[in-house]
Amino acid sequence: MNFYYVYILRNSSKNFTYVGYSENLKTRVIAHNSKKVRSTKFYLPLELIHYEAYKNKKDAKRRETYLKTSKGKTTLKTMLIKFYKENL
Repeated sequence: MNFYYVYILRNSSKNFTYVGYSENLKTRVIAHNSKKVRSTKFYLPLELIHYEAYKNKKDAKRRETYLKTSKGKTTLKTMLIKFYKENL
């Protein structure tokens, strides 16, 4: 069974967060950190801090789109605050 992944990459020193989706998470993260993705190549290195797996592309794309909205960014900010509090 194939999964589609919504993922969050972070560069804390540059205060940069990126949300995306992919069918192959490992390959996509490597592409980001190899300067092969135009939107992230100036923010390296990027750390994968969160991902979610979905059974179909439509659900993954819907979640990615939501996380890029104002309300989704608020949700994402809450998730990040919790992540950093637990990992400091």
